[in-house]
Amino acid sequence: GINPQSAFCNPQSKGETKMANIDRLRGCGTAIVTPFKQDESIDESAFRRLVNFQVENGVDFIVACGTTGESVTMSEDEQARVVELTVEASEGRAPVVAGAGGYNTREVIEKVHRYERLGADAILSVTPYYNKPTQEGLYQHYRAIADSTELPVILYSVQSRTACNIEPSTVARLAEIGNIIGVKEASGAIAQIPEIASLLDGSFKLFAGDDTVVLPVAALGGVGVVSV
Repeated sequence: GINPQSAFCNPQSKGETKMANIDRLRGCGTAIVTPFKQDESIDESAFRRLVNFQVENGVDFIVACGTTGESVTMSEDEQARVVELTVEASEGRAPVVAGAGGYNTREVIEKVHRYERLGADAILSVTPYYNKPTQEGLYQHYRAIADSTELPVILYSVQSRTACNIEPSTVARLAEIGNIIGVKEASGAIAQIPEIASLLDGSFKLFAGDDTVVLPVAALGGVGVVSV
């Protein structure tokens, strides 16, 4: 299989602020799973071991509360606990990106604030799903999220799951907002990836959202992959 770390440059940084951690958000990021016990509670010991295994084996950043982590089937308190555990287990060895997205902008902002207090280094925010917002609606949604926090925000476009695509021109508009620093591109529209790359400068981070497009994204100047 493809080793994403061989495809992307991975310089080290010791920035102490959240925005300084931007340089560390590159390479291979794992969308970490959430293990459960038989009683359906989070298996915290197993989760800590998983995070430690990832970090010790060279993963560059951890994504907590992504879809792979069963976030949509957990309560808000459980989601927050997963973010907290990830921060604790990573011990600063790898940045922690917390998943906070959805169609209720106010609720997303509340999650972002909670995860910020828990020590997350960045936010990965999937598009609203089901209600199919316009491109202007997407812009206003993400602008409100970004304006509410000092954390770096990564857009997440996955049309096959949400019935909603962030078009390249909208990505370019959002990239003008200082703390919107990248996009996880999993739209399935391969032709869209070079268009996004052509509209943006090198400071905006393009992440492959699917392992199968790692090499094309890297060739177009992408900085990493959020891998499952």
